[in-house]
Amino acid sequence: MQDDDEDGPPRLPGGKFYMTPAGHARLRAELAERRAERHRVVEIVSWAAGNGDRSENADYKEGKRRLREIDRRLRFLDRRLAHAEVVDPGAQTHRDRVFFGATVTYLTERDEEITVTVVGADEASMADGTISVGSPMALALLGARVGDEARVRTPRGPEVVEVVGVRYPEPRSQG
Repeated sequence: MQDDDEDGPPRLPGGKFYMTPAGHARLRAELAERRAERHRVVEIVSWAAGNGDRSENADYKEGKRRLREIDRRLRFLDRRLAHAEVVDPGAQTHRDRVFFGATVTYLTERDEEITVTVVGADEASMADGTISVGSPMALALLGARVGDEARVRTPRGPEVVEVVGVRYPEPRSQG
């Protein structure tokens, strides 16, 4: 049997999947949604199975196919959440350096100013301006301060970027 973790991004050192509280909540919500969907599909498959010849029954075949997809995603989500390490970026104490959850502004060799937020692999979306903590850019930036330069491997070859800003969300108030 194939390990479902192979379908997703690699684990970081320690075998954990780092994610923000918001990313963790999204995965938990999806897990609940998939479980509810599975219940609905099981009802449809049960109804379709009672309609006679299953070899000619499109509802039955489609339902079974959909159940396999849902079960695969449920296994993935269960494993991902079991190995999740939730990190609140607002709790970061070294706010002058780039760590998980930092929003970093850097200047490229072409004088482009780019702002990204370092998040978990399951949360990363270039369209949203978020990058995976395991991406080449994030790995190059980790630990950097404003004014530091970082060498990044890109598809165009090595590039040097300069960190011009680092910020974190405000800490959550206790109470």
